[in-house]
Amino acid sequence: MTANYPEALSEQDRQYGLNALLMYTFFMVIGFTMLMPLVAVHFINHIKLAAALVGAALAARQLTQQGLALVGGILSDRFGARSMICMGVLLRALGFLSLGFANTIPILFVAMIITALGGALFEAPYQASIVALTTPANRSRYYSLNNWISGIASTLGPLVGVALLRFDFQIVCFVAAACFALNFLVALKFPTIRVQNDLQPFSHGLGLVKKDRSFIMLTLFMMGYWFASVQINISFPLMADRLTHSQDSIGIMFAVNAGLTVFLQYPLTRLLQRWLSVPHALILGIIILALGTGAIGFVHSFTAFLVCVALFSIGAVVVRPALQTLTASMANPKALGTFLGVSCLSPAVGGSIGNIAGGWLIEFANAHNTHYLPWFVFCSIALLSAFGLLMLIRFTSIKFHD
Repeated sequence: MTANYPEALSEQDRQYGLNALLMYTFFMVIGFTMLMPLVAVHFINHIKLAAALVGAALAARQLTQQGLALVGGILSDRFGARSMICMGVLLRALGFLSLGFANTIPILFVAMIITALGGALFEAPYQASIVALTTPANRSRYYSLNNWISGIASTLGPLVGVALLRFDFQIVCFVAAACFALNFLVALKFPTIRVQNDLQPFSHGLGLVKKDRSFIMLTLFMMGYWFASVQINISFPLMADRLTHSQDSIGIMFAVNAGLTVFLQYPLTRLLQRWLSVPHALILGIIILALGTGAIGFVHSFTAFLVCVALFSIGAVVVRPALQTLTASMANPKALGTFLGVSCLSPAVGGSIGNIAGGWLIEFANAHNTHYLPWFVFCSIALLSAFGLLMLIRFTSIKFHD
């Protein structure tokens, strides 16, 4: 498998690469979800660091990874996705190992930055590989399958993390790092994909993005969605812990979240395809997620909280393949990595602000007995994102490149 350009790949190479990507997805997600959901509770409740500072560290990871994903995308277009993915997963493994030894804010920030740099290298190349290896005819179905695999890993990850936590937090970090080290071996089997020739300047892809106003507006409006959705990693675990005073509840919460993804991802996606366009499915999903998040402000029991988590999860199930399909369809095939790197600015900006605001708002609400306030803010911003996307679809001519 030595072909450089997607169109030069045989059908056998494409299928082999797509199967390898499914295996890569499983280990990537299970490694991430067994560790990251435990970070906030571990460093706040056990290391006794301020919630706002831990939120800032999580935001630094989000902002660094997603903000620099554009660099990974540009390098992927030029030098090939496989090389960037291999370097990225090794850096991520090193970052996770470092988290096991973090006991102060500076060390936590360093570990998070190393973790983020690894993600910045593999994020856009990973997404670009899926777009390059799929076709418009099978892309939506593959995304559903890929998200189903991700859902299984997301179900197992937190449960494995909580089980390992009974021994030590360092053990969780070491096993999570091993998952990414294993993905280095998996990535070596990917086809070599490069979409830009050596004669084109590095700014070539950025120039194409600047001309595509619809893609830029999509990226901007999705920041509001990511602001709300990242709360699953900081505000949701803190809420579960506050309601139950048990770390086991965090594993249950993520099991509900991921379990619904496993059972609903494929059938729900196929059902919505019959009734809604991809952009309208995206908007519907954001609205459902927003309402589930806002409702948490009114709950007083763990059972009611899980109902809200379920509603949030259903919204995420609808959003994920719709956003992936829409982004892939709007991305210019002459600069896949660059376009998908730019799309990562949505979680970079929206997610980092969400992490900081999430930690600060939870602290503020606890101090002033206004527990509904954070959830009202998260809900409102997500709904504004859905409204912006609706206006984009209604008044802008979106260009599809498929």
